[in-house]
Formats: sequence, C-alpha cells, structure tokens
Amino acid sequence: MFEANVYVNRRRALAETMARMCGGESRGIAVFPGNADAPQNYRGNDYKFRQDSSFLYFWGIDEPYFAAILDLDSGDGHVYGDDVDIDDIIWMGPQPSVSEKAALVGCGSASSYADFGKAVAKAVSEGRPVHFLPPARHYNTMLLSELTGISSQDVRCVAPMACEGGRHASEELVKAVVSLRIIKEQCEIEEIDKACDLGYMMHTEARRGCRPGMLEQEIVGRMEGVTLSKGWGVSFTTILSQNGETLHNHSHHQIITPGRLLVVDAGAESNSHYASDFTRTYPCGGRFTSHQREIYDIVESANELAFSLTRPGITYYDVHLATVRHMLEGLKGLSLVRGDVDEMVAEGISGLFMPHGLGHNMGMDVHDMEDFGEDYVGYDDGQKRSPLLGLGNLRMARMLRPGHVVTDEPGIYFIPALIEKWKQEGTGKDFVNYAALESYYGFGGIRLEDDVLVTPEGARRLGSKRLPIKSSEIEELMAAEQMR
Repeated sequence: MFEANVYVNRRRALAETMARMCGGESRGIAVFPGNADAPQNYRGNDYKFRQDSSFLYFWGIDEPYFAAILDLDSGDGHVYGDDVDIDDIIWMGPQPSVSEKAALVGCGSASSYADFGKAVAKAVSEGRPVHFLPPARHYNTMLLSELTGISSQDVRCVAPMACEGGRHASEELVKAVVSLRIIKEQCEIEEIDKACDLGYMMHTEARRGCRPGMLEQEIVGRMEGVTLSKGWGVSFTTILSQNGETLHNHSHHQIITPGRLLVVDAGAESNSHYASDFTRTYPCGGRFTSHQREIYDIVESANELAFSLTRPGITYYDVHLATVRHMLEGLKGLSLVRGDVDEMVAEGISGLFMPHGLGHNMGMDVHDMEDFGEDYVGYDDGQKRSPLLGLGNLRMARMLRPGHVVTDEPGIYFIPALIEKWKQEGTGKDFVNYAALESYYGFGGIRLEDDVLVTPEGARRLGSKRLPIKSSEIEELMAAEQMR
C-alpha cells in the first residue's frame, strides 16, 4: 500500500478525466467491486487471494469482500466492507475496522458491504449513470448483473454509455482508467524494479538448474520458491519447456536432455502486486550447437535493436516492424527465406517464425489491463489491428510516451504444423525455403525478453541488473555453474 495521498490523487484524476469525457449535468457514479475468495474444492479451502488490480490502484485495500464507489459529480469516495465479529477474530485475530482501513487510503467515508448494493440500487432508481469496468472474475460478473439488472453477458461487454446510463460496461470508464494506469508513477516504477529483481533471482535458479538429467518440474519448483519466499508469488503460470516452439507450454514433465533448448518465460509478483516478465533460452548441454547459436544470435540482436528503437515519439507498431525485418534479414542470410525483405514484411512472412507480437504493457497485471480488451490498452485511436499472423497478435502498438512499461520479447520458432500448413497452402512460396526448413523441425524455439521503461530520453531496462543474454556469456556461466 502506498501513502494515502497517492490514492486520493488517483481518484481525483479519474473524476477529472471522466468529467472531460462525459460533460453534462450528471456523470453518475463509478463502482469498483473488489474480488472475493474463490474455493478450490470446498468452501474454506480457497485459492490464494488476489485483489482486483483496478480496485487496488484506486482504493489500495488488499482484502476480499470490499467494494467502493466514486461519485463522479461530487468527487466523493466511499468504501464498503464488513467489520469482523467474534467468530472472525477467533480464526483471524483482531482486525482494524473498515473505517480505519478506508482512512489509510485517504477515504473518510465507509459502511457495510451490504450498503454497496443499496447505493448502486439507489443510483439506478434515480436514473444516474452507473459506470463499471468489465469484470474478470465470475463473482463480480454475477454481482454487477444482480445490482444493475444487466445480463451477465452484457456486463462483460464494453460500449459507450454516453453518460446517460447504459447496458454494458462503460467504455468511458475503461478509457479513463487506461489513460491513468498505463503511464506509471515513480512509486510504481520502484515496485516494478523490485519485481524485476525477484525475476532476476528466479531466472538465475532456472539457468543453474538447467543440467542434463534434471526434471523440468524441479527447476520450476526452485524458481517459484524464490517468488514465494521473497514476494507474492509468480506473476503468471510459468512457461518452461524444451518444446519452445509451443509458445505457452506449461508442461514440465521432461528430463533436461543435451542438444535441446530450454525456453524459460517466467515472472515474479512483488508483495505490492507489481509484475516482472523475463524470458531466456538455454542450451541443455551447456553449449549451443552451430544451428542453435545462429538462430539465437539473430534473436539476441533483434532484442537489442528493439530496445535501441524504444523511445518517446515512435509507435511500438513500428518497433515491431523494424524488429521482424531484422530477423528476416538474419534468416535470409541462412537461406531459410529469400527475396526482398520489405516485401516479406508486407506479406507477413515473419509470422511463420514469430507468430506473436514484440511485446505488451506491464504493471500490476503482467499483461496490463488486458481484461478490458487488448485494443483499448494497446492501440491508440485511429490505429487498426493488422490481419497478418504475428503483427495481428501485437498487444502493444501505441505511440510510446515516458512512463510506458513494455516487454521486448522477439522470438524465432520452428513450428512443424504451421510450416506444413503454409507449405500445403502455397503461402509465401516465393519467399520461404520450405526444403531447408525441414532440417529445423526438431529445433524448438528461442525467445528473449526484457522489461523496459520508456523514459524522456529513451528507455531503460527495469531491475537493478540485467539477466545475462549474450550466447557466449550464457555458455561461460553454465560451464562454471556445472563445475560446482
């Protein structure tokens, strides 16, 4: 939890932003239901609690069964939650009152959780606009549906309310919240740096554990142990696999085998709920083969190029295009593609080798605010998502501004099923050397990812130090570590 004035200023900024968007005599209320506990298999044996990120951002209380309302006309805020009774105290011990918790985040008005529903019902009956964000959790979907009379399906949809009431989540509120959360405050940057330092430690465990004969699951356990001993836990389900051509591979059943590559895409979440997200790729025998090194070095140089281009005044769309152009140049040098590289970029040939985008926004959520809809978060007004594979999956295309936090994660993958599909369809036949690609069917994939802050002068990588990335440095470190 930050100082109270941080939350006060955020709520004031939200009310002012909504006033500019809405105008009119009544802007209504913005409602923020926090998350509830969710049972794993029976009530009382719950999944680990994680608060809704937007509730945390504006209201700061990291506990279940809280909610809040911001009156967009008066600017007043109100927190709702229940004080503990003796049964709670037996199990939990004494707790501060709801009023005391609200005061810690600069809100002087608090009442019971049941009053939240009454306040929303009152606004609905008075015809005041009720703005809410599209809920990610089922509990909040059903709660908002019950309180507003909107179907559970429509509660999750985003549409303009025109500040006269509506039957969907509020596009105005989504855009207002995105405009605030996407540019990180200094206190947030400091927390992301801490999360990146945790990520450095967990990835160091992964590299040290990448030894022939080791079970992938054991490496994952060591990595995630770091995040639990020093932070909240992982920021997303760990990706660690020798089948790196599967982009989000969560299976960890294989034995580390020399000659293969281990892709490790993992992040830590700090106790303040800010995320890191790094990827490194390691040679399972400690040394890259000549083919592996060739591809690895192309990806590593693409990562460096993307970072060098990241600065205010350029779109991340253009950074993506420059990065995939660079990778196609490298693949052309290996005779895996042929022809004019600019034509290849225009035709989307890079999607065969990198079917994902260059990066995404990051903050409290590892894919920051994407529960609102990727286009609201990652695209400026007037930008359109491309239909091309790879570029069409770019989650962050915006014009970069100081305070943006993005990932830089180029990759090259050899996906036999995708290559065969393109080959059979004749896609890219003038550019792709399908015969040469057959020898790469067992290669896997390589991805290299850093977390980057856009600064007024350019960019910096987050965390106090960078994970080793040069192929020669990786080999030297692994050789030294395997001698221990």
